[in-house]
Amino acid sequence: MISPASAGTFSGAVISVTDGDTIKVMHNGQPEKIRLNGIDAPEHDQAFGQKAKTFTSDCCFGKIVTVEGNKKDRYGRTIGEIMLPNGTDVNHEIVKAGLAWWFRKYAPHDNDLEQLEQSARDRHVGLWADAHPISPWDFRRLHKKHET
Repeated sequence: MISPASAGTFSGAVISVTDGDTIKVMHNGQPEKIRLNGIDAPEHDQAFGQKAKTFTSDCCFGKIVTVEGNKKDRYGRTIGEIMLPNGTDVNHEIVKAGLAWWFRKYAPHDNDLEQLEQSARDRHVGLWADAHPISPWDFRRLHKKHET
């Protein structure tokens, strides 16, 4: 469930990268966890999980970014678009590099992400080099069953 939040648009330094689609940005003197909107990167222990984290870190760690987000997810993370000072959309770059899926469930009408994912698939880059990549949502579901 996604609920409204008061975050809005703000700028701050990226102080950590949790994984390919989650970062922490300083906001009002406090670290704020940001879940990148519209994408889902492989989990840590999944194929390409570490590459996705490294790519995201290379893109934005230690940089001042602009976060555009006004919703929180069920874990209290701000859902946001991450923009670099030069205007680069980090969310788009991760999908373009083939290191995240377009998360249709939460961004069903995002034509840019749809096109970026299709291009990465067509070029067989990143996780699309794998003949049968497993989506993170399927990976989480499969591993949840094994944990119980």
